[in-house]
Amino acid sequence: MITRNIKNIILPLAVGCGLATATTSCSDFLDILPMNDVVLENYWTEKADVTSVMNSCYETLEHSDALVRFCVWGELRSDDIRLGANVPNEINEILKENLLPSNPFCNWSKFYECINRCNIVCHYAPIVQSIDPNYTEDEMLANVAEATTLRSLCYFYLIRTFRDVPYTTEPSIDDTQNYILPATPFDAVVDSLITSLEQVKGNAVRRYFTDESASAYQNSCKITRWAVYALLADLYLWKGDWDNAIRYCDLVIDYKRQQYKEMLEREGSVNNIALVDSIPMLLTKPVGSTVCGSAYTSIFGDGNSFESIFELYFAANQSQQNVLVNSYYSYNGNIMGRLSAPDFLFKEVSQGNNSIFKRTDGRAYEAVEMTNSSYAISKYAFTRVSYSTQNVTSDKDLHLSTSRRSGGTANWIFYRLSDMILIKAEALIERNLEGDFEKAFALIDIVNKRSNDAVPGGLHTSTLKFSDYADSKAAMEDLVMEERQREFVFEGKRWFDLVRLARRDGINDRLVSLVSRKYIENVNALKIKLADPNIIYFPYAKSELKVNPLLKQNPAYTSGEESELTK
Repeated sequence: MITRNIKNIILPLAVGCGLATATTSCSDFLDILPMNDVVLENYWTEKADVTSVMNSCYETLEHSDALVRFCVWGELRSDDIRLGANVPNEINEILKENLLPSNPFCNWSKFYECINRCNIVCHYAPIVQSIDPNYTEDEMLANVAEATTLRSLCYFYLIRTFRDVPYTTEPSIDDTQNYILPATPFDAVVDSLITSLEQVKGNAVRRYFTDESASAYQNSCKITRWAVYALLADLYLWKGDWDNAIRYCDLVIDYKRQQYKEMLEREGSVNNIALVDSIPMLLTKPVGSTVCGSAYTSIFGDGNSFESIFELYFAANQSQQNVLVNSYYSYNGNIMGRLSAPDFLFKEVSQGNNSIFKRTDGRAYEAVEMTNSSYAISKYAFTRVSYSTQNVTSDKDLHLSTSRRSGGTANWIFYRLSDMILIKAEALIERNLEGDFEKAFALIDIVNKRSNDAVPGGLHTSTLKFSDYADSKAAMEDLVMEERQREFVFEGKRWFDLVRLARRDGINDRLVSLVSRKYIENVNALKIKLADPNIIYFPYAKSELKVNPLLKQNPAYTSGEESELTK
């Protein structure tokens, strides 16, 4: 019988999610036995034990070591980000594409900590269900689906960042186990993640609480079936299985249609949600209002909005706060965080001179604010925004009003409805059957129109023309990438989008062309460096290479590796 001490598992179990289900204590025996006598066979005896460890998986992702990496890995190297104020050297080096195995952001330990906790849940939940009569089979299967999805999400971040990574679904519960593993290739990990999610998808909870419940926020800050579908859609997109990516997007979109229908039947009308063409979305300008900003306030200010599928939840009364927004984006008295935005992305939007955003596109005004001739990142940092884009010709015409967050309570969003719309659009473009371009454009146009609501009365007019893109697959690909940049700027997705584009192209040309726009110095040298197909991934940390001889360093970083490893 396993007698391994589990203090390293139990000590972090004080849950920071703020969830109603997270109030159960780990186990009464912890108050009786000395910590050194706490053993696994005494712990896994009741439903509360599974609940505690399951909640600790979320808590691990909320830790600063994981949370900051969602942005550093998924956004920092893209054309969205420049350095801001008081930038740590390790961030500055990444921004200069001087990434070395000694950089602390090459450390992946928090993600593997979450993975192991998820593996432990998957291992012990069935055992507990056979012991505790109050723990039903359906509840057990739902917990296994929940843990499998969080584990898959962690691995998805790892492979998009490092490409090939050590992969296991076995828990580390015995000191005698050998966990020195070679790296599993990217495509093999994707296939394994898809297989495991397909096996558990039908067991995931559909909805924890009804929409009118005060606890309904848990429907998007815990794993539901729709979160499983969203992750599957994304994985199939990276795999290049267009039909399945489209199928899972449709399942989530159809659910949102049904949810909207139920809201109308229950409440009679919903003034801040309406069909934009065929899909219900939060309105930038609610019916009857003369100002924009309502969708931003719901999605990023309040959090757990109608459009949310899965996000990390932060409450004012929990110990862990969103340090990513507090330190790296605009926060309270410190308007300029450690990161800022490049000029080309937001310069002269209101004057109509910007190539990325139209003057009526509210996403530009919601995402940044001008300070000392630089663009501070305000997305997530603002709790409320209001402005007018009707007849705007300069910044003063916006009549912009904002409220800034004073605590670290900004949720971090992984998937929302716009993701499903644009993943489906991208898959349609790549599938390229007759009529797919028209369908893809219509979906992109929905997302674009929602944010360009300059017309009184809540009408949505298009600023895009299908004829500008219809004759070229490359033009359609550029369009969906541009819309993803506008919609998800600073949400930790842009660099991964460019990596996916480069993988599909088989060459980094488009990635290099886009990223080089943000550079002011050494542009040609950086272009040459980024042309290496291996360099779009991070190197393995030198600490990992020391303890795991089965890992072979990314060849883009092997120059000077010996001196790195001896530091």
